[in-house]
Amino acid sequence: MSGQPRLIVGITGASGAGYGVGLLKRARALGVYTHLVATPAGILNVHHEMGMDRNALEALADEAHSPGDVGACIASGSYPADAMVVAPCSMKTLAAVAHGFGDNLLTRAADVTLKERRRLVLMVRETPFNLAHLRNMTAVTEMGGVIYPPLPAFYHRPDSVQAIIDEGVERVLALLGVGKAQPQAWRGL
Repeated sequence: MSGQPRLIVGITGASGAGYGVGLLKRARALGVYTHLVATPAGILNVHHEMGMDRNALEALADEAHSPGDVGACIASGSYPADAMVVAPCSMKTLAAVAHGFGDNLLTRAADVTLKERRRLVLMVRETPFNLAHLRNMTAVTEMGGVIYPPLPAFYHRPDSVQAIIDEGVERVLALLGVGKAQPQAWRGL
């Protein structure tokens, strides 16, 4: 990413709102310009899991967009976003992305990210997976997206749920090309 990186962050109704919130906070600390699109179920989940309302969530982003605003800048490939992450990503959103069903701004922005050959990371968060989920993950992968279930590493001995989330956030930011991200590397035995 050159200049000030631009990152689109989507938040859906799957469990794991801390990842989306953590990505917005860490991106701001690293000087990354963020666009937020949170679905109605995502807003409910952020409230339930994080105790935050819509205004508090949107304050973490440089720009916040309504899912119904399909005319927003991030709905076009001409807008120079560098990458997009959906954290957490519901199976509904995964299915929409896998099948090019851009019925709202979040899925449209994901479709644009793929068509422009930019990095798209989906932090899918519902398990166990059924065959439809697996096929949708395969389809997104074949289109160039990255499926990233937030499965924690334990070799760095995290001492809290927040430490697990923070490490997941660093790994995803590194995967998205944010050069200042600092995931903990395995150093061997």
